[in-house]
Amino acid sequence: MTQTSFSKLLRPGEKWSACIGKGKSIRFSANGDRPNVSVLVYNSLDRSERFTAPDSLKIHHTVYLTKGAVLLSESGRAMASITEDTTGWIDAISGFSTREETDRKYGKLTYQEKRNDMTRCGEENFAVELKRNGLSMRDMVPCLNLFSKVTVAEDGSLKYDEATGKNGDVITFRTEMNIILIVSNTPNPYDPGNVYDPAPVTIDITDAPVADEKDPVYLASPENMRAFRNTWDYRYLMGR
Repeated sequence: MTQTSFSKLLRPGEKWSACIGKGKSIRFSANGDRPNVSVLVYNSLDRSERFTAPDSLKIHHTVYLTKGAVLLSESGRAMASITEDTTGWIDAISGFSTREETDRKYGKLTYQEKRNDMTRCGEENFAVELKRNGLSMRDMVPCLNLFSKVTVAEDGSLKYDEATGKNGDVITFRTEMNIILIVSNTPNPYDPGNVYDPAPVTIDITDAPVADEKDPVYLASPENMRAFRNTWDYRYLMGR
């Protein structure tokens, strides 16, 4: 039987990764308040190519990403498009949680004490999933934090917006090339809460319409157009 869709429930603290082909829709749905899913993206055919947050922000002239933006690689190619975002703000500047700050904020718990109920952090989750995909922490880059809004104050400090990220929020990516997706359902490092309760998030993957020169994300800006063309050239030359 031909499979037409894939669904994965990402429970609090869980991690996951997969190779996902071009032309897929990846839909993240929050099943509770205060969701945060940290995301890394790599080219599955050339793992040295990966999502770059600084360049993605630069071409969109902003400090956050949302619907209509592309996830740009270090080679200037569109790796994925953001086709849906009910939050209006995807954090691209605050990074992922570490073991030290997780212990400090939520209390130090060991696997021997709590087993699968121990508090997980983005740093450890990413380290495991990078290894599973033939990468290491040397390949770590700044991540995206879905469902989170982190703003920059006049003094340069970062502030987590507690009004952003609600039950039922949805963010959807469309893959423009074959990618490795790595995700960690762990709290945003700037979330001031002291209770470890990241909301479960459902990931649904289905086929997506192929982007062309009439696509709204392509038409959103000259920078988007250039990124798409770079990807189309790459795919044609690679025969993929």
